[in-house]
This record gives sequence, C-alpha cells and structure tokens, in this order.
Amino acid sequence: MTTGLYPRSTSISTVINTESVHQIYVEASGNPHGIPVVFLHGGPGSSCNQNHRRYFNPEHYYIIAFDQRGCGRSTPTGELCNNTTQDLIHDIEAIRQHFNITQRLIFGGSWGACLGLLYAQAFPHRVSGMILRGCFLGREQDLFWFAQQGASALFPDAWQAFIQDIPEAEQADLVKAFYQRLHRGDHASQLKYAGIWSDWSSKVATHNLSSGASARVPDDALILKVRIETHYALHRYFIDENQILNNIDKLPKVPVTIIHGEFDRTCLLSASQQLSASIAHSELIELANTGHLIEEKNMIDALVNSTDRYVEMLQYTAKTATK
Repeated sequence: MTTGLYPRSTSISTVINTESVHQIYVEASGNPHGIPVVFLHGGPGSSCNQNHRRYFNPEHYYIIAFDQRGCGRSTPTGELCNNTTQDLIHDIEAIRQHFNITQRLIFGGSWGACLGLLYAQAFPHRVSGMILRGCFLGREQDLFWFAQQGASALFPDAWQAFIQDIPEAEQADLVKAFYQRLHRGDHASQLKYAGIWSDWSSKVATHNLSSGASARVPDDALILKVRIETHYALHRYFIDENQILNNIDKLPKVPVTIIHGEFDRTCLLSASQQLSASIAHSELIELANTGHLIEEKNMIDALVNSTDRYVEMLQYTAKTATK
C-alpha cells in the first residue's frame, strides 16, 4: 500500500488557443507512453499546482493538468466572457486532441468531479475510467447547503461573520448578494466581500488542516477567483437541475472510484452516495475522520492507492487479453 505523494516529476507547459479570447495553460508530465490522465481542479476559480501531478506514479502515467478559463496561468485572468461549463468541456476535449490521446482517466475533486462527470457524459468514448473525490453535483441543494442553509448550522459563528454585512432583505439569496458586490461594487467593496466569501469557504472546507487554513488576505487575485466562483454559482453552473443524475445512463461503462470524507462539510457525502448508487459497479470509499480538502493525509493515501490500483487493473486486463 502506497502512502504519501509521489515525487514531483518534471513538466512541460504549453498554451492552447480557443475560438475566443481565452488561452488555456496546460502542463504535461510523467511518461508520454503511460496511462493518460487529466487532472480537473476545483473551484470554479481555483487552479492547478505542482503537487497535483504527485497523485500519480510518473513511471506509469502521462499526467495532463490545466488551469480552467480565467484561472491560474490561463489568460485573460478572471475573464468571464465565454466562460461556461460547456466551454470548459470543450477545452478538455481540445486538450485531448492536442495531445493526440484516444482515451483518458478522469481525475477530479469537488467542482472538478462535477466537470469530469459532465465531460464523460458528453464524450463517453474518450474516457477510460474515473477517480472522483468529494463529488459536487451542481444541484440547487448542493449550492444551498454551502451558501444558504445547511453548513450554516454547523459553524454558527463563522456564518454570522459571513452574512452580517448583507442586509436582511437580501439574505434570502446570498449568492446573488455576493455576486452583485463582487461584480458591480467598487474596488474596496470587492476586496471586502471576496475576503468574507473566502473565509467562509475555508472554514467549511477545513477539517484536519486548520493550521494551514488561515484567512487569506484579500487581494486582486482573490477578487478574480471569487468572481469566477460566484459567476458559476449564480448561473447554477450552466447546467440543468440534477443534470448529472438525470443523464447517468450517458456515462461510459468504465471503472469509477468515488472517494468522500465523512466530515466533508463543503460537498455532501449523500451526493457521492447517490452517485455511486446510480452507477453500476462503481466503488464508493468513505474515509473516516476526513474532510473535504485533497491535502488531508487520509485523502492523499486513498487517492494514490486508487491510481495505483488502476494501473494494476489495466496491467491485469492486458495480460488476460493476451492469453
């Protein structure tokens, strides 16, 4: 059983142009002849970092990671025009075509899991398997839990700090209230509310990593990050209500591993349970004493072991086929 992350492998970066103003920053690392895998980061509004490639054995995987539109090193930073879920799905496909890959393992957590599922439903023949963490399904109830009522009962003091500067008349739709302040307010207001949103997000997401989850000092980069997150939330992630579960039959018949921490307060464990129950032969791993974040030790070990087992499964399948 592998424990901990793999050593960091050297990466080669490239930029992929789109049919719009967006340019997508992509990194490839590991073995070009290995199992192709695409890493889908969370958010929306987050980005990839150099540790994300360490969940895969670089001798066996060809690891593709990219920053989604407006995020990280993709440009223009924070751009919201032509920035929808459908645009991101097409970017994932364009990246596959750029690297001339037939099929890939989808590896995503939180929003990345949602995006991976939607891509798999749109391009089922391009997916060889899925490893999903802390699944977010983009439903009204999933957003409501985080930004309206649900997690609020678990963290009452942090919740009061989150809503205290929003007039009571606007508190029935907090996503809209924050969206208006972040997208239409002056710079000082944007800094303030980006910090408030980020502090609430960190409080809900943190379980075993409290020492590393101190409040982020608001800056222009944080404004852009939270603007993307609220852009997607306000538009309900540019998908129909319950779209993933309603189209579960469109997923390819490939191995699916779903991993979820029992103390994940950002994405509901029940979402992963419903998803697993809907996918025949899927595997659901519920991790005790584990929260939402990918950096938690239990989560690291479970994800790395899942990528290792996927290699073993493919090797076994290949040997069986040759007999």
